Amino acid sequence: MTGDILFLCHRIPFPPDRGDKIRSYHLLQRLAQIAPVHVGCFGDDDRDMDYAGDLAQLAASQCLLRRDRSKVVAGLTGLAKGQSLLVSLFDHPGLHQWVAQTLAQRPITAVVAYSAQMAHFVPQLAPDVRFLMDFVDFDSAKYAAYGAEGAGPMAWINRREGRVLLDFERAIAARADACSFVSEAEAALFRTASGLGPERIVALENGVALDYFDPAAAFPAIDHGAGPLLVFTGQMDYRPNIEAVESFARQTLPAIRTVHPQARFAIVGRNPTKAVESLADRPGVIVTGGVPDVRGWLAAADIVVAPLRIARGIQNKVLEAMAMARPVVASPQAAEGIDAADDTEFLVAANPAEEAAKVIALLADPARAARIALAGRARMEARYRWSATLAGLPDLLFGHDAGSQAA
Repeated sequence: MTGDILFLCHRIPFPPDRGDKIRSYHLLQRLAQIAPVHVGCFGDDDRDMDYAGDLAQLAASQCLLRRDRSKVVAGLTGLAKGQSLLVSLFDHPGLHQWVAQTLAQRPITAVVAYSAQMAHFVPQLAPDVRFLMDFVDFDSAKYAAYGAEGAGPMAWINRREGRVLLDFERAIAARADACSFVSEAEAALFRTASGLGPERIVALENGVALDYFDPAAAFPAIDHGAGPLLVFTGQMDYRPNIEAVESFARQTLPAIRTVHPQARFAIVGRNPTKAVESLADRPGVIVTGGVPDVRGWLAAADIVVAPLRIARGIQNKVLEAMAMARPVVASPQAAEGIDAADDTEFLVAANPAEEAAKVIALLADPARAARIALAGRARMEARYRWSATLAGLPDLLFGHDAGSQAA
């Protein structure tokens, strides 16, 4: 028999319209099918806080707190305590108190912490309470990569964050019953870094909502306009996305427009920074900001691009585009972890010159583009349904006899 579950995530899993919320939303849905779930999480803004009622539909109880610690305060506190700045940014005494009360008052037999910054809310647990740490991505490796490629104070901060966060990740992994990552590639990297084996460090992959991201579904259409339309989707205040669209707009698109002068590049996603907004001044670049339904832009795209240079885990944007039966040109970093065939189900391009060449070749061969698009959709149907990717979750929580009980 299973008891209740305590689920801690750094952002409320509503609405599931950005990478971290998509995964936490589907995790929460699956957990709620297994046992009553008590959810502790943060809201970044008023919009997040307005989804408390939606959270209550799935949670047996909840603690939704407004995250109000600034990056400056978090940074100074983290430096003073020798703490990861990411962990410091997501600290809150109210959530520590709620977790303690929930563990004392509810029949909790499993705790799931989603993303490294929530692990410090998990106290020492009773021997009969299992702890699943869903790291999602190997975050410390991302900060180490930022530090290695940069210079000046920010590079130093990123190098420090990479070191301190790795120590924290290792310490959490040592006391968790199991640790999950979004792909086998991420899990393998962390096994090497932590010294723990595959019985403790596992892949729990992302999926895609195939009934929603379906070219046959009903959604508002976008006017395609004249000329080829290339689309990128993502949260546009996130550094890897910013760097990706800057590279594509400045280096790749001009090469494409030498062959297709009317080609346009649409950057679709909320909270574009000033640097992203300024790209709209370049010929052929469109910056939409947040849109009510990204499916219309995906459906209108001749090609969806994912030219990320630093990426961790599985990119939801690639899964969603393939599910919408659009041909995708992705960087090796964005393609890593996705179980699909290059040149058959999507295309992988390593640099701006390759991106331009492969986009131009696809635009010249609509029949091939259509074959790749349909093959990509078929691959998503065969491999990336959420029900399939999260099928092993009950066993991770309660042992190998739990799957049949909680199916």
